[in-house]
Amino acid sequence: MMKYPKDLASLIAYLKKLPGVGQKTAERFAFTLLDWEEQSLIQMATSLESLKARIPNCSECGCLMDEMTCKFCSSESRDISCMCVIASPRDVYAIEQTGNFNGIYHVLGTLLSPLDGKTSDNLEVPKLKERIEKLQVREMVLALDSTIEGDATSLFLKEELKNFDVAVSRLAFGLPVGSALDFVDEGTLAQAFAGRQVVQ
Repeated sequence: MMKYPKDLASLIAYLKKLPGVGQKTAERFAFTLLDWEEQSLIQMATSLESLKARIPNCSECGCLMDEMTCKFCSSESRDISCMCVIASPRDVYAIEQTGNFNGIYHVLGTLLSPLDGKTSDNLEVPKLKERIEKLQVREMVLALDSTIEGDATSLFLKEELKNFDVAVSRLAFGLPVGSALDFVDEGTLAQAFAGRQVVQ
């Protein structure tokens, strides 16, 4: 079997780390990149090299910052009494597209999954509680994946916040069981927001 040149094989291995990219797709991507102009490759490499430094997470809410500014925390038009708790910064964009939420966000960064080593310590609950008190949040929407991990995290947070004067609700009908927010269409997500229910 003919082996690829070492650097090409290395590139293919990196591309395979992307979600949904298998061996054949990675190979196709790699050969496509070989056809690019040198300048385009340099620009892409530069962009990747400084990606995390140029797009950091907001130290307050955890959302991604744009030009070192968090548009969610800095906006005076958002309702700070209503907080939407999400697992990942990418979930913000799916929710924003619905136009059904104008509150603030709080990114957990993960969901409870003991088998993967993700415990309650990873959720940084003290920080969440601090923001609730500081901003006087009155409603919290748990916009977490409709999965075992999402359900477990929702129940855990509900229990942790039982002594707070905050109504805790969760996205309702419309979300298929086992679904991740970034795979749910805009209309379904909007419906789920409109029908959110108090966590029992």
